[in-house]
Amino acid sequence: MTDFSYESKHQGIVCGLDEVGRGPLAGPVVAGGVIIPEDKRELDFIADINDSKKLSKKKREYLYDKIMEHFPCTIIEISPQEIDEINILQASLKAMKLACEELLLSSRMNVRDLNFHALVDGNKAPALACTFTAVIKGDSKSKSIAAASIIAKVHRDRIMKKLDKEHPHYGWANNSGYPTAQHRAAIEQFGITEHHRKSFKPVRLFIDMNKL
Repeated sequence: MTDFSYESKHQGIVCGLDEVGRGPLAGPVVAGGVIIPEDKRELDFIADINDSKKLSKKKREYLYDKIMEHFPCTIIEISPQEIDEINILQASLKAMKLACEELLLSSRMNVRDLNFHALVDGNKAPALACTFTAVIKGDSKSKSIAAASIIAKVHRDRIMKKLDKEHPHYGWANNSGYPTAQHRAAIEQFGITEHHRKSFKPVRLFIDMNKL
């Protein structure tokens, strides 16, 4: 269960960073960054903040609104084109790095003038201007990371739902661009779009087979 144990280890400001969308064949990778100030850690909805994958869509949408309303937040997108250029790992790390930097800028913070620490989901962290801790399965341990996972997940799902209206064959409103049977079959039948990641194997195979 998530709590503030990791946050409490550090003096000053602590932000949580997480990304979603590493596995899909289409759409951006999205990172979220959230600071939950100490004086707001007792708000009623805090108890419900958990790993976004463990929450219902309705609960994620509810918490997204609450998190965005009450806390300093930022959301960063890295396009499929840039993912193809620098690879998905580097794109994920870049998204979290930019999310952290934007939190500093938007809050008019200077990392040199205060104690600022980032909690990063996973076993790898980007090169940050502040101190950081990489937390494996952090979205199920840290409230700040879990909050970041929620806003990133909801934001990305909304993007894919919008893109689904433009390209309805792939089922993106339901599969969010992941390689489901429906998505793979649609690629075979209808080809690929500008939103597909050309470096990902199923898409690359389609390109090679059709000599695109």
